Amino acid sequence: MVKVMLGGPMKSMAGGESEFEIEADNIQQLLSRLGDRCPRLKPVLDKGVAVSIDGQIYRGAWFQPIPPGSEVYILPPLAGG
Repeated sequence: MVKVMLGGPMKSMAGGESEFEIEADNIQQLLSRLGDRCPRLKPVLDKGVAVSIDGQIYRGAWFQPIPPGSEVYILPPLAGG
């Protein structure tokens, strides 16, 4: 299980919940299971988000492993260059 935290507008799309415990081996599984649990959040997750695992930010790394017990933050898409 990993602890997943949401902030900002994603929190309101998740019915006001900001923390979840989800069983996932990688980022793709995590986003899929979070979308199943919070259907209103699914379009945002499908569009693209950044994922922070224990302080390291990943974008598009769908098969990045998530160690058990990790702290994961789901962040809005990051802009910039």
